[in-house]
Amino acid sequence: MYEPIRGKSVHSTVADGTSDFPHRSREEELDIQLAGHLAALLAATDELRALAPSDELDTAAGRLAGQVARLRGGHAPARLPVTAAPPTSHLAALHRRAHTLAGRALVVAASRADTAAAILAAERMDAHAAALEPRELASR
Repeated sequence: MYEPIRGKSVHSTVADGTSDFPHRSREEELDIQLAGHLAALLAATDELRALAPSDELDTAAGRLAGQVARLRGGHAPARLPVTAAPPTSHLAALHRRAHTLAGRALVVAASRADTAAAILAAERMDAHAAALEPRELASR
């Protein structure tokens, strides 16, 4: 009634051991995600530095760049020149975006158990939340 299978199965199994694409571990995937979130936070920080320069933002940008380079195996992140930020940007919107990005980085850093990155992300969240408080109260 049924004909036996004559050819090799088209489905691969783990036992085959051959693959056409590289596999990454969970930790490598988390490193990539964390580096991406921190790089995005660095870009937002660079925009804020262009609009409202401060020593605190300069220090934060340097620490963020160091963490991104560490996660990327020593490759320095691309940086926004301080003079390249558009003049029409709104500080409050940038602080909200940076706060959100820091929160995402914190979640991934906690999942990865990366204490240094988690502390840095939490500090940045606090700093951006503090920068928003006077503006949020004034707009009510």
